[in-house]
Amino acid sequence: MIEFFFILKDIILPVFIIIVFGFIIQTKFKLDLQTIARLNIYIFVPAFIFVKLYSTKISGSIFVSVILFMLLFVFILYIIGIFTAHALKLDKMKGVTFTNSVIFFNSGNFGVPVNDLVFKSDPFAMSIQVIVLMFQNIFLFSYGVFSLQSLDTGKLKALFAYFKMPVMYAMLAGVLLNWFEVTVTDVIMVPMTYLADGMIALALLMLGMQVSEMKLTKGLGTVYASLVIRLIAGPLIALGMIYLFGISGILAQALLIASAMPTSVNSAVIAQEYRNHPEYAAQIVLFSTLFSAITVSLVIYSGRVLFGY
Repeated sequence: MIEFFFILKDIILPVFIIIVFGFIIQTKFKLDLQTIARLNIYIFVPAFIFVKLYSTKISGSIFVSVILFMLLFVFILYIIGIFTAHALKLDKMKGVTFTNSVIFFNSGNFGVPVNDLVFKSDPFAMSIQVIVLMFQNIFLFSYGVFSLQSLDTGKLKALFAYFKMPVMYAMLAGVLLNWFEVTVTDVIMVPMTYLADGMIALALLMLGMQVSEMKLTKGLGTVYASLVIRLIAGPLIALGMIYLFGISGILAQALLIASAMPTSVNSAVIAQEYRNHPEYAAQIVLFSTLFSAITVSLVIYSGRVLFGY
C-alpha cells in the first residue's frame, strides 16, 4: 500500500498535471496538433535518444540479453494484438493503431522514474531501463512509423521515408560516439540536452491537447481490450519468459517492471502525425496511464516478493 501511494504521488500525479496543462491550453487556444507532433518527432525525440545513448555506459552482455528478451516479448504481444484486432473486427487502419498501442509502452517518462524510485538510483537497474527505452524508441520510430505510412504510401515508399527521419541518425550517432568514447563539445551537448529534457513535457502536453478534442464515448470496448493486453497480459508474459530463461535478481525485476508500463505517449504522437485515428490512440494512452497506477504498483510489489530486491 505504501508503494502504491509513492507511485501515485511521485510518478502518476506529476504526469497528469502536465496532461491537464495541455488540456487547458488546447481548450483555450486551439493549437495545431500536427505541428506539435512534428516538433516532437523531428527535434525533441532525436535529441532525447542521442543524449541517452551517448551518456549511458552499458555492459555488452547485458545489452544483448535485454535486446533479445525485448524482441521476443514484443513479438508475442504483436501476435496477440493482431489476433485481437481481427477478433474485434477492426478495419486495417484502426487495427494498426490498436496493435501499436499494445507493443509500444512508455519506457521513458514513466518507466525511467519508476525504475529510479524502485531501485533507488541503482546504476545497473537504470542501465537495463535505458536499453529498454532505446529499443522501444528505435522500434517505435522504425516499425511504428512504417506501419502507419505504408497504409497510405505503400511499403516501399514508407521504407524509404523512414531514412529521411532524424531519429535513426540520432540513434547511430549516440551509439557510435559512446562506443568509441568520443568527447562531444558543449557547443553541441548543451543544446541537445536542453531539447532532450523538453521531450517528455512536450509529449505529455500534446496528449492533454488530444484528450481535449476526443470523444470518450467511441470505441471504449476496444480501448479496454488494449488495456488488458498491455497492463495485465504484458507483465504475465514477461514473468513467464523470466522463469523460462532462468533470469533472476535485479535484471529479472527490472525487466518485469519495464514490461508493465502503460501505452507509449509517442504512439499517439505518430498517430497524430500520420492522421491514423489520433483520438483513438490518445484515448488508449490516457486510460492506460490512468489504470497503470494500480497495475504497476501490483507488479512492483510482486517483483519484490518473487525476486527479493
